Amino acid sequence: QLQLSESGGGLVQPGGSLRLTCAASEYTLAFSAISWFRQAPGKGREGIICISRSDSVEEYLDSVKGRFTISRDIAKNMVYLQMNSLKSEDTAIYYCAARPAICSEYEVSFQTWGQGTQVTVSS
Repeated sequence: QLQLSESGGGLVQPGGSLRLTCAASEYTLAFSAISWFRQAPGKGREGIICISRSDSVEEYLDSVKGRFTISRDIAKNMVYLQMNSLKSEDTAIYYCAARPAICSEYEVSFQTWGQGTQVTVSS
């Protein structure tokens, strides 16, 4: 059974960068769509960006477009979220999630979730 684990979160100053990693437990990552979500304190979870089985990318969150990018390394069973020009409003717990093949903006569509990694943007 596919399992996911996020890493790379931490404290960063406004304007800084972080790269989050979503590590998969098995090769089935290659057949999955992987999405990144985040949940800020007191708010619901929101979809950020997704990469499909065919490597097409869908972006869902206007506030991060042009700053966040997604990529994956099939050989390493990893998906990355590169976050640049970070702002205080990017502070949240970031999750990766998997579903078969095709991206979706909606968290109910995803069967497998990581435990989350905290990102705090503060001076």
